Amino acid sequence: MSVLRAGLLGIGMMGRHHARVLREIDGVELVAIADPGGDPHGVAGDLDILPNIDSLIAAGIDIAVVAVPTAFHEEAALKLAAAGVHTLVEKPIAHSLEAGQRMVDAFRDAGLVGAVGHIERFNPALQELRRRIESGELGALYQVQTRRQGPFPARISDVGVAKDLASHDVDLTAWVVQSEYEFVFAQTAFKSGREHEDMIAITGRTRSGVIVNNLVNWLSPMKERLTVVTGEKGAFVADTATGDLTFYANGTIPLEWDSVSSFRGVSEGNITRYAFAKREPLRVEHENFRDAVLGLPSDIVTMEQGQRTLLVVETALQAARESIVTKL
Repeated sequence: MSVLRAGLLGIGMMGRHHARVLREIDGVELVAIADPGGDPHGVAGDLDILPNIDSLIAAGIDIAVVAVPTAFHEEAALKLAAAGVHTLVEKPIAHSLEAGQRMVDAFRDAGLVGAVGHIERFNPALQELRRRIESGELGALYQVQTRRQGPFPARISDVGVAKDLASHDVDLTAWVVQSEYEFVFAQTAFKSGREHEDMIAITGRTRSGVIVNNLVNWLSPMKERLTVVTGEKGAFVADTATGDLTFYANGTIPLEWDSVSSFRGVSEGNITRYAFAKREPLRVEHENFRDAVLGLPSDIVTMEQGQRTLLVVETALQAARESIVTKL
């Protein structure tokens, strides 16, 4: 396997974890770090802290991770694309749809791998959930509910809860059911005195007809990260905070007598909690990005997919402002 020279822009709360994983995975060597704010978490090791994206590119890198505030994603990504550097940008892809589209176009036109760090896709519970759905264990899909709630993180200042957290749920929902959002409606709340929303409830439907509810806030005293997928044969509950997956089976008994076989609802059946390997999502994300760059089989969140997620979130925010149901 060829060794890819990696550069990292931003070593804040998320960037420090990228630095660790870039040093751990095979086929990648972290050779340069840039952050105008220095090294607050002491992760640089024997590497110098470079001042900006230009100096990072000058270090001669093959791939880059952009982990700076959302407002700076576009500038960094466009420079990396112009320099021929494959890039993983933290979510959301950009601060606006126009900026995100410019990033999509730049990496597509340059023939480069552009990815967005929607890390929840790589959570072991959701990976196992999607695998079991694909194998038909749930039958027809009816509904996806997600709840992502917790206290306000002081590190977030440039976006609201919709772009910071709801983008996770929008991406994972479309990925799990393999169907894009078609309709959205939303409600928002501003309770903490900030210019950005700190609560959003998104209601929607995918093109395949799956009903969607995403409840997200920074106002809850307890942390909750749940995805519930209900279908023909029962319901899966994925706890992405712990990586656990549980199946609640329908308790109905199949009937062969036509006169009594009409649908009468479901009842509680067997409950199964699955045991499976639980790998660190960030590591799995980086391995898939590496493999995509090397032309190997992989499953990344492409910039096109990241742009679609941003479109859904922006549309939900607009629907909340105007109190309308919007078709994407």
